[in-house]
Amino acid sequence: MNLPNSISAARIAASPLLAALPFVPSVPVRGFAFLLYLVTAISDHWDGKIARSRGLITDLGKVLDPLADKLLLLGTFVPMFLLQGRPGDPVLELLPTVAERSAYPFITWGFDAIWFPWWVLLLILGREAFMTWFRGFAQGRGVVIAAQRLGKWKAGFQYTWMGASYCWFTLKLLYDQQAWHGSTAMFWGQLLGGIGLVSMYVAFLLTLISLVDYLIRHGSVFARATAR
Repeated sequence: MNLPNSISAARIAASPLLAALPFVPSVPVRGFAFLLYLVTAISDHWDGKIARSRGLITDLGKVLDPLADKLLLLGTFVPMFLLQGRPGDPVLELLPTVAERSAYPFITWGFDAIWFPWWVLLLILGREAFMTWFRGFAQGRGVVIAAQRLGKWKAGFQYTWMGASYCWFTLKLLYDQQAWHGSTAMFWGQLLGGIGLVSMYVAFLLTLISLVDYLIRHGSVFARATAR
């Protein structure tokens, strides 16, 4: 297994940890989860870059890299939605109860609580599922759908939002355990919440726009015959 594939495999292995660690009420554990998330998210850029620059693109890598992306998204959205979903949210009510459910909404200037809405969750996960199917459908008709710039921008804002959530899980727990609720603590919490708020809704908008862009660019594949 070459270096890029090893990085992708490590990202896959990290996903269950990223899903589980935010539920541990420990500042060091959640701090480790945040650092692990940063390493995993940054490595998403480097495994592809190394593979292209060194001519190490393989069939295995073409499977591992997108699989790692999907598992990273799912592994981070599980704790994010459970810990930041609005109380009484209809989708949240269908999921298992955890000790600190809905205890970590973002806060920022002008907002006491910024929740992770169910419709943002379903749109982003639905878009990823559809694009996985759409790429396979197009490939069966001889069309390769490459990543577009809009999709890369979407991923960048999405990763920023996810990182802000993981950082907030650590920071808020630290504040609560140490009873730090002064103006300095509030400033950093509101700054982080502002980053989370903006990046969440920009990622949501780019998810919609990039999906429409892919369909406009490649919608003709529906009229193509299956490749032989």
